[in-house]
Amino acid sequence: MKRILTLLLFLLFLSCKKVPAQKTKASQTDEKKEVSGAKKFFTEMEEKALSEDFRGIETENGKELELFHIKSTGVSTVPIQKAADSFLNSLTLEQQKRSQFDIEDEEWRKWCNVDNGIYDRQGVSLKEMTGKQKKAAFHLMQCSLSAKGLQLSKDIMKTDQTLKELNNGDAAYDEELYFFTLMGMPSSTEPWGWQLDGHHLVINYFVLGDQVVMSPVFMGGEPIITTSGKYKGNALFQDEQNLGLNFMQSLPKEIQTEATLSTSKHNNDIKTEASKDNVTLNYEGVSVSKLSEGQNEKLLYLITQYINNMEEGHRQLKMEEIMAHWASTYFAWIGETTPDAVFYYRVHSPVVLIEFDHQAAVGVPNSPKGPVRNHIHTILRTPNGNDYGKDLLQQHLEKSHND
Repeated sequence: MKRILTLLLFLLFLSCKKVPAQKTKASQTDEKKEVSGAKKFFTEMEEKALSEDFRGIETENGKELELFHIKSTGVSTVPIQKAADSFLNSLTLEQQKRSQFDIEDEEWRKWCNVDNGIYDRQGVSLKEMTGKQKKAAFHLMQCSLSAKGLQLSKDIMKTDQTLKELNNGDAAYDEELYFFTLMGMPSSTEPWGWQLDGHHLVINYFVLGDQVVMSPVFMGGEPIITTSGKYKGNALFQDEQNLGLNFMQSLPKEIQTEATLSTSKHNNDIKTEASKDNVTLNYEGVSVSKLSEGQNEKLLYLITQYINNMEEGHRQLKMEEIMAHWASTYFAWIGETTPDAVFYYRVHSPVVLIEFDHQAAVGVPNSPKGPVRNHIHTILRTPNGNDYGKDLLQQHLEKSHND
């Protein structure tokens, strides 16, 4: 009898609901279907990517060889190793099991810049960590990155909290839904690395001796400038945006024309984000050989905005590597060059690939259609097979096998 009464009360409750509430329920169902469809899309895209052996970003002429070599740099990685040990030791055995992978594991390639509602991540998130564990995680980042890189990472995390506020507390967004994994064991001689994976923020960090490869690095955000809520005033990528536009505007008309792939920007143009480890991408746009000394300096300064996210010693080594291949560097542009233009640009050489893209709005409600300045994606990669330090790793494994 009690069960029947409970059922009758439940049915009465449903009958008292107003029509608008029923519409909301239908809307929520539609949203769930959209999320399910998006999740399937990204899952299938990743599965297809992982079914291919890694080759990296290369031109139609194939991989350029002998670009990367195992060597002593004289820049210590001991602080990074110690920070990784401390972080690992702070985790429970169960957390260690979830966050540790072999150095050759495909986990390196299992990252995605989309939100957590449509992508399941490996490892341990900041959200489930204790205060001590969070402190250890951020210390690992602090030792591996520059002050600029650490602050930018934290500011990107803040934008996910803002999206949560703007989307009625949607659980897919959260400033602490960022996941850490370690590949290999922290070592002064053997290869190892760590990965941070979350919405709009992915860092892959490979270490071999005193060498570091920090790529792929995906950094993005929406909203770019926060105008409300907990982090009102938070702003991202203003230098990367404004310096890029200023550089393009400073070029003579004929050089601008050569650099421009298209004056119309209607879509998302970035080429090498999630599940795009194997992309054939030719050099396009204008060669630095066509630029004046002053223009070369401006382009170099633009590049440093991305490289400066690394800690100082290895940042300098990466810039030296870029300069060694400067003559083979190209700059490409999509979009207009008006003060409020939306655009895409790319810097591409044998040893570095940088992409900046104004994207269509996704998470901010009631945004205009098409690319907007309030949603930006950037990526830094090492072409010709050394993303994730894979070229150096292969050399190390071959040497170990032959010894």
